[in-house]
Amino acid sequence: MREYRLTRTTKETDISLCVCLDGTGRAEISTGVGFFDHMLELLTVHSRMDVTLACKGDLQVDAHHTVEDVGIALGDGVKAALGDKRGIARFADRLVPMDEVAAQVAVDFSGRPSLIFEDMLTGKVGNFDMELVEEFLRAFSTHAACNLYVRVLRRGNRHHMAEAVFKALALCVRDAVKIVSDTVPSSKGMLE
Repeated sequence: MREYRLTRTTKETDISLCVCLDGTGRAEISTGVGFFDHMLELLTVHSRMDVTLACKGDLQVDAHHTVEDVGIALGDGVKAALGDKRGIARFADRLVPMDEVAAQVAVDFSGRPSLIFEDMLTGKVGNFDMELVEEFLRAFSTHAACNLYVRVLRRGNRHHMAEAVFKALALCVRDAVKIVSDTVPSSKGMLE
């Protein structure tokens, strides 16, 4: 089982995380930010990772630190669980519709982090600032050491746009971390 547990404590957040790449999509998530919990549950279910996550953050300030630090922790957990990345597919891309919107995501677990998010989300869903979706993705891609490309192809309901992004990311993670061989998927013979 490719699994990793961590705790991460700062003055802004206290996070406990267990991530298992070879799971069934079991989600036990509590960040105190309801909409974000919903998006993380979608990510977990559709990636088929098992994720147990508890975060206590300085929500009296706002949700920024919680969202960013969860992205850091989840990225660290995925990277650690991947180990030397032997046998993984490495690359994946998906297009996901959600009612009137659609999102496209591509990922490469290359060891070189980069986020390209062509169409920043703005506004709010309830009390959740949609710009925090990009903050989560940036923290995740940096700490998972992956290239991550995100594009909202058709805009519409903000909830639907975020949901399409998280579902497309989930499917990419599921496909890219899948074991498909017994070699490291790189002409260099290693992925950092």
